[in-house]
Amino acid sequence: MKKIFAIIIILISIFFILLFFTSKKKVVNNKNTNIQENKLDYYNYRNEKRYQNFSKLFPNLSKEEIITRVNIGLDQKPYTNTKESPYLNKDYILVNKYTYLPETYVPNNLEDLDISYARSGMKLVKNAKNMLEKMITEAKNDGYIIRIISSYRSYSYQNKLYNEYVQTDGSENADTYSARPGFSEHQTGLCVDVDDGKTLYTSFEQSPSFIWMQKNSYKYGFILRYPKGKEDITMYTYEAWHYRYVGKKIAEYIHEHNITLDEYYVKFIAKN
Repeated sequence: MKKIFAIIIILISIFFILLFFTSKKKVVNNKNTNIQENKLDYYNYRNEKRYQNFSKLFPNLSKEEIITRVNIGLDQKPYTNTKESPYLNKDYILVNKYTYLPETYVPNNLEDLDISYARSGMKLVKNAKNMLEKMITEAKNDGYIIRIISSYRSYSYQNKLYNEYVQTDGSENADTYSARPGFSEHQTGLCVDVDDGKTLYTSFEQSPSFIWMQKNSYKYGFILRYPKGKEDITMYTYEAWHYRYVGKKIAEYIHEHNITLDEYYVKFIAKN
């Protein structure tokens, strides 16, 4: 009887020893694979190795920031491993240096913009145009002028424009402020470049109209597409004059959370 009791005690001891070391091993593994634990709902298991490599390069970034940036593609060089946008003719379509539009793509429902508030020949997708006109009217009622100096651009036009910039500044510099053909938001027919009708668009930030846009554009579904301080995410220099229509719901979220369309896209659209 005593022998049986001793054997039971030994077996119980072995069980608890094994349990202790198994738990300790799990703790160690958790420290080394923190990106994998408590996964966000837009975590992509196919990117696990990329998450780990990116976290080593940028150890000060949070887990959410690492996953977001890798999902955008920022762990890779611009214009590499690109893919065609799957959301053609949608307000939330994403076009950046990793997602492009086909050369033949022309958005549906393009309409002419009135020369009372735009340069001749400007076009925009109908729903964006309707909200743009409401915004311009409200701004005017408040004493501010919003004028459209650029809107929809075809692939061929962007190709011509980009090549001119390359000839002037070189491809490396041109890539910081101009999109390559197929990678331009202007081809979506959902974005506009603006000024106040008095000064150059590059000085729009110093105008009262810019302040009004900062406070109100999201109410009409427009966002500042390339904001200051987000250059490492958008991969473009800050452009105070470039506004993109995404619809009121998305614009309000982006405004309230101070994020870019790229971040919103990988968190709420691409994951679905």
